[in-house]
Amino acid sequence: MGKQATEILKGTLEGLVLAILAGRSAYGYEITAWLRDQGFDDIAEGTVYALLVRIEQRGLVDVEKVPSEKGPPRKVYSLNARGQEHLNEFWRTWSFLAERIEQLRAQVNHPQRQGE
Repeated sequence: MGKQATEILKGTLEGLVLAILAGRSAYGYEITAWLRDQGFDDIAEGTVYALLVRIEQRGLVDVEKVPSEKGPPRKVYSLNARGQEHLNEFWRTWSFLAERIEQLRAQVNHPQRQGE
């Protein structure tokens, strides 16, 4: 992924993680692995963990500590009602931006000629 794609991803990663958690509860490594499976190869595990800490602090997820076969208990994150509201707003914003960007691209690629 190029630098520009990485920068855009940084701005949308929270929404992507919330969307994953809307589908099922997961712990940090599972989320990172799923993102990588979807083609986001450059996602660092530390980036996802830092994001999870922030969304936990903001009250967007519920956290349950689940025993692990290896090492300390895992923190399993699940989307709560406040997180669902935040995700809904993310999707509304995403749709708005995507529509406007597509309109702009269409206008730039097919500009109206003078006098038409």
